[in-house]
Amino acid sequence: MKFTRKYGRAQQGFATSALPDVIFMLLFFFMTAATRREPDRLVAFTLPEASQAARIERKHVGGYIYVGTPLEAYQPQRGGGVQIQLNDAFREASDIAGFIAAERGAAYPSGSRALTVSLKIDEDVRMGVVSDIKQELRRADALIVVYSTSNKLK
Repeated sequence: MKFTRKYGRAQQGFATSALPDVIFMLLFFFMTAATRREPDRLVAFTLPEASQAARIERKHVGGYIYVGTPLEAYQPQRGGGVQIQLNDAFREASDIAGFIAAERGAAYPSGSRALTVSLKIDEDVRMGVVSDIKQELRRADALIVVYSTSNKLK
């Protein structure tokens, strides 16, 4: 019996040299195409008109604070007064510092201090509530605040 060796019959593998390029290309695509969702609204508000306003260049907002009366579905539990909504939950003004710390940790794990907070406040809310929110933002060292207005500018 004669045994023969078959040299050169090794199976060809897949070329994986382009695999990291494809992975990074997909990663960059999803990073640029994905947007941060805005929280579900729990309060009703009408944004005030502004005589002067400017669009912000940096679109990344660290947190949303909504102020207004609760929607009809939430009025039996919360009442009809002015309520503060931090992202997806009703909170008090004293909870803003913890909210800012959590948002800052999620947005900037490296410890950066710059965090933009968007205030969407009903036009009929009294200025005392807005002042309380601003004081809490100062205590939490969230000094970049954006006030949202209606788009009725010319």
